[in-house]
Amino acid sequence: RLVESGGGLVHPGESLRLSCTASGWNFDYYDIAWFRQAPGKEREGVACISFDTSTFYADSIKGRATIARDNDKNTVVLQLNSLKPEDAGVYFCGAVDMKVPITQPPIHGSTCFKIAQYDYWGQGTQVTVSS
Repeated sequence: RLVESGGGLVHPGESLRLSCTASGWNFDYYDIAWFRQAPGKEREGVACISFDTSTFYADSIKGRATIARDNDKNTVVLQLNSLKPEDAGVYFCGAVDMKVPITQPPIHGSTCFKIAQYDYWGQGTQVTVSS
């Protein structure tokens, strides 16, 4: 399963470090993406990291976020800086096994924000940005 953590209430301009940790399976060939969902809005992609460590960011967060993975810890971290009120929402991580049913190339670019391709999801972590 996937477990997100690290959310909280911050003021505009502050930072948060979100973690997505997988338990019970080998993380190495999974592509991982972070999504967020604000009340009344659709889930939208924030950042992705493929198993070959290629990254992609939404324009809204580019320059303010860094995604990184530690396969030894089965964890993907999303560092969010200079947070804005519009960054608020529930942040979810999704994972897809790129070796099933056959080995596939890593997902690069905006294709990583296609929600339907992710097989595993966490329960989400709430990010609130308010003065």
